[in-house]
Amino acid sequence: MNWFILVVAGFFEIGWAVGLKYTHGFTRLWPSVGTAVSMIISLGLLGVAMKSLPVGTAYAVWVGVGAVGTAILGIVLLGESANPVRLLSLGLIVAGIVGLKLATPA
Repeated sequence: MNWFILVVAGFFEIGWAVGLKYTHGFTRLWPSVGTAVSMIISLGLLGVAMKSLPVGTAYAVWVGVGAVGTAILGIVLLGESANPVRLLSLGLIVAGIVGLKLATPA
C-alpha cells in the first residue's frame, strides 16, 4: 500500500511541477492555489509512504516519478523536445525506479 501511496505522491508532484508553469510566477490565483494544494498533498503522501519505506528509496522514486511525468507532460502539453536521447534518458530513470522497487523489501 505504501508503494501505491508513493506513486500517487509522485503524480501530485507532477501536478505542482507543471502547475508552476501556469502560475506565471505565482501571479495567477487559481493555478497558484492548485499548485500549492498539489505541493501539500504530494509532500504529505511522501511522508506517509516514508513511514515504512527506506528514506533514500522513497525519495528517489518520488523524484523519479515526478521527473518522468513532468518531462512527458512538457512534451505533450508544452511542445518540448522529444528527441531520442531525451526519451532514452527518461527510460533509464524508469528503469532505476523499477530497480529500486525490486531491490527494496516489501
